[in-house]
Amino acid sequence: MSVLSAIRAPGVVGRVNPVAKLLAALVLGVVLLLSIDWVSAGTALVLEALLLPWAGLSLRQLVTRTAPLWVAAPASVVATALYGRDDGAVLLHLGFVSVTEGSLSLAGAIGLRILAVGIPGIVLFATTDPTDLADGLSQVLRLPSRFVLGGLAGLRLVGLFMDDWRQLALARRARGVADAGGPIGALRRFGQQAFALLVLSVRRGSKLATAMEAKGFGSDAPRTWARPSTFGARDVTLVALGVVIAAAAVTAAVLAGTWEFVLA
Repeated sequence: MSVLSAIRAPGVVGRVNPVAKLLAALVLGVVLLLSIDWVSAGTALVLEALLLPWAGLSLRQLVTRTAPLWVAAPASVVATALYGRDDGAVLLHLGFVSVTEGSLSLAGAIGLRILAVGIPGIVLFATTDPTDLADGLSQVLRLPSRFVLGGLAGLRLVGLFMDDWRQLALARRARGVADAGGPIGALRRFGQQAFALLVLSVRRGSKLATAMEAKGFGSDAPRTWARPSTFGARDVTLVALGVVIAAAAVTAAVLAGTWEFVLA
């Protein structure tokens, strides 16, 4: 079986080395942030959509995990359309708000770019085990073990935030803590729980750091790894696909005459 046909297997992205997924997403992100045109972002988004079946995520999982993007992208489009560029013909003018052809073009480019940059990053974390990522960063990229293990511990703690939030809400309810109704009460309740979660996270992080240091995780001595992390042909293929998508996006924008370097 060829490497390309192997990578097409359902859920195969989850078996690719996390370093390869990180590099592919990084290449796409950097290239898409070099311009603010809609052609490059649209091209990258279409090509990414064609590759999504390889991630092995169901439609429900994909929609659930990318839900923040479907909120952020429309909000950014509306805000940019109302307060973006003033060039081009004026399509709508309401007091201090003006919608022009330039602002609409910029709004579309930003909305598409949020999706094109965000979706690969979400798929990366949705199909990656934090321990595998730490193994790859240490064994493939040769990053310092202290940095990698500390980051791994932090990623493991992130998954506890929702459980902690629910426990704090239940504890408040059990104690009969009363809050004023309406938006003000909801905002106050959110602020109190967020502060309690911050205090809990700082305490837990401090205890974890002390425990890891006591067990020698911060030592500079050579470290062995329970699971080897290899970088093979499938991983190279995924990185190459990321480069191809980025190159196709830039080429399409240049040929369409819409490429607009952000630093120009």
